[in-house]
Amino acid sequence: MEITTKQLRMQPGKILSQVNSGWEITITYRGKVCAKIIPVHTKQTVNLGDPDNELFGMWKDRKDMEDVEQYIRNIRKGRNSC
Repeated sequence: MEITTKQLRMQPGKILSQVNSGWEITITYRGKVCAKIIPVHTKQTVNLGDPDNELFGMWKDRKDMEDVEQYIRNIRKGRNSC
């Protein structure tokens, strides 16, 4: 579905309900495509068990974070001092 920026401004609730129904909305400004609204549930999910996933395990080699509780305590030390 394609809408203009004016339609988005005038009827945001109606458009969001269509997105929640599964529609992908393309927004145009002065006849040119400028954005796309897609439902969240259609996005790809991250596979947590994937060893090639660079988000997870990026700090696994840090020696200062082996004891996570101690690391957090050290970070928070300066909060309560006046």
